[in-house]
This record gives sequence, structure tokens and C-alpha cells, in this order.
Amino acid sequence: MSSQIAQLLDGKTLAQKMQAELTQQVQAWTSQGYRPPGLAVLMVGDNPASAAYVRNKERACERVGIASFGQHFPATIGQSDLEQAIQALNQDDQVDGILVQLPLPHHLDAVTALNLIDPSKDADGLHPMNLGRLVRGEPGIRSCTPAGVMRLLQEYQIDLKGKQSVVIGRSVLVGKPLMLMLLEADATVTIAHSRSQDLGAISRTADILIAAVGRPEMVTAEMVKPGAVVIDVGINRITDYEGNNRLVGDVNFASVQSVAGFITPVPGGIGVMTVTMLLQNTVWSYQQNFLNALSVPSAS
Repeated sequence: MSSQIAQLLDGKTLAQKMQAELTQQVQAWTSQGYRPPGLAVLMVGDNPASAAYVRNKERACERVGIASFGQHFPATIGQSDLEQAIQALNQDDQVDGILVQLPLPHHLDAVTALNLIDPSKDADGLHPMNLGRLVRGEPGIRSCTPAGVMRLLQEYQIDLKGKQSVVIGRSVLVGKPLMLMLLEADATVTIAHSRSQDLGAISRTADILIAAVGRPEMVTAEMVKPGAVVIDVGINRITDYEGNNRLVGDVNFASVQSVAGFITPVPGGIGVMTVTMLLQNTVWSYQQNFLNALSVPSAS
């Protein structure tokens, strides 16, 4: 079999294009005297990875013209204080999107905190009401990472109708909502996970293979059907043999790119799309809740 190199699905370039479009929209509204969209990211503690993600989100907001209402709490904050902060943001007319950066310290109940967010301000798309709308195929805010995967597939005109899709990972953050979005696009979907027997046999059936397990370079070339579309959702920081820190995905990129037809890089693939969909969700909430109340036409 002749070797090939998979075409890169370039999330970075698409994210830049989408952020430029959002910037134009926001400028059109603010130039008419309307307030900008507002996003509040709540972070608890000093997890270095979380801090880096929050900085990325705040910088992206700044580029697009979205106002940031970030709040950073000590790791010792109590549940009731965190819930009060969320309730205050629910009531704040300047804030269109609220995101609680996960993971939270173990003494805090993340599910209860997330469920307190006003569903119309749920920038991460994780509220049960928004997940329920996804199940029913109704319009609403979509989870950022799965929505980013779908948008990238759309950009490269990858047809999903009737295609065999395998999602490795069953989290409520990625695996489950992504399964629903793929079904909505008429794909045939299999969810695999850590307890699946003979994972390689399952993954080799996939025309579209999506890895979202958080295990560095777990998906290898022999697990991939030749010509498959491989989407790597994982972002793992590892130390290599020479003692260097680097980011890798859940897919062994070096080996899989010679088997797959399309592949996402890490970084520069789904991570940047996740941040962009967060901005898009915030702008969507702003349009639905603020501009619609004023009967302002969409700046598309």
C-alpha cells in the first residue's frame, strides 16, 4: 500500500477566520452605541493548566471586543460563596455568558454550581436544559468542544451522512454531546470507552474517528482505518525523553498521519476551536437576550 500523508484539518486558521467575523459583528453593534457582549469566567484555585486556559479565553475576548468579567477565587472558597458569585452574574445585565473553569477543588460540588448558571448565559453549553435541547434537536447553546469539532468538519466539507463514526470517550463535556451532534448530522455513531473490549477492532470501523479520552497518544496507526478522518480532542502535557515539556493529543500523530485521510494537529486543532465556540456562544446569547429585547437587527 502506498504511503500517504493525511491532510491537516487546520483549526487555527478557521478559528482566526471566525474570530475576525465575530470582531466585525461586535464592532457593528458597539459603533451604534450598544454595549459589547460580556463573558465571565470563574476560576477557583491556582491549577496551572486552568490558569493558562483562562488567560487564553480572556485574550480571545479582548481580540474580538467581548468584555471580560473574570473572577479568580482562592482554592479555599466555600460552596455558598461560589454559588452567590454565580447568582450575582445571573442578575448582571452586562454579562451574557458565564463559564466555571473546571476542574474545581474536590470540596466543591461542580454539578450543583453549573446547574445554577442561567441556561441563557451558559457559555459552555453544559446546563441540563441546554443538553436537553441538544437531545431534542432544538436550537440552543451547544457545548464548545463538540461544536468546534462539528464546525471544523463542516469547513472541510466532510460528509457525515451515513458514515460510521466512532467516539472514544463518554464524558458529558465531549463524548456524549458529540454523539448527539453526529447523530443530528445523520452519522452512524458508536461510543467506545475505557471498558470497551477490543478497542482497536471498534476504532478500525470508523470513517470518522474522534479521540476524547485524555490519554497521551493512545490511538496508534493500527487502530485507524486507512483514509479515515481522525479528530484529536486530547490536550496532554508530557515530558519527553530529553526532559522537555510538550503538548500531545490522544492520537499518536507521527504514526497515524501516514494512515489517515484527514487529521487534526495538537496544538492548532480542536483546542483553538473550543475557545472560538465559547466566544460564538457568548455573542449568540447577547443577540438572543439583549439585542432581541431591543429589536436590533443581526449584524451578519
